[in-house]
Amino acid sequence: MSPKGRPECEMHRSAQREGSPVSIQLDHVIVPARDRVAAAKQLAEILDVPWAAQGFGPFSAVYVNDGLTLDFIETQDPFPIYHFCFRVSDVEFDAIFARLLVAKIPYRSNPHGEVDMRINTDWGGRVVYWTEPENHMWEILTVSYARPRGDDRALETQA
Repeated sequence: MSPKGRPECEMHRSAQREGSPVSIQLDHVIVPARDRVAAAKQLAEILDVPWAAQGFGPFSAVYVNDGLTLDFIETQDPFPIYHFCFRVSDVEFDAIFARLLVAKIPYRSNPHGEVDMRINTDWGGRVVYWTEPENHMWEILTVSYARPRGDDRALETQA
């Protein structure tokens, strides 16, 4: 564990020491929904990213960035609630948060508990959670609390 209580990632540090880049990237995730088109549209509008009512196969696709697609699939079966966290720049946070407010989507400062309509600033950045669409846990943050410090620098240069 690091001094801040964050887990150390030996494999990541080892690859960095040897000079080899970590090249594994998440390509897509299948997200269950009662109404795949409405869910994909709503999330895409909140994040201000492209989407398609009909993606590959039986999916409605949200194109989060050049490398990640969230593929919403429709089901009437019970499904688990997923948690998705998007690390964003301060400018992107402000824009997404403004869209949450305009859409009147309830939000909170912690993943569990009451909807307190507050932004969490406990980790050195800003974090907010909401559960629309489909009751999944959606999160935006400006500084990762799950990664060792220093990994946020790439976002700072993009802003």
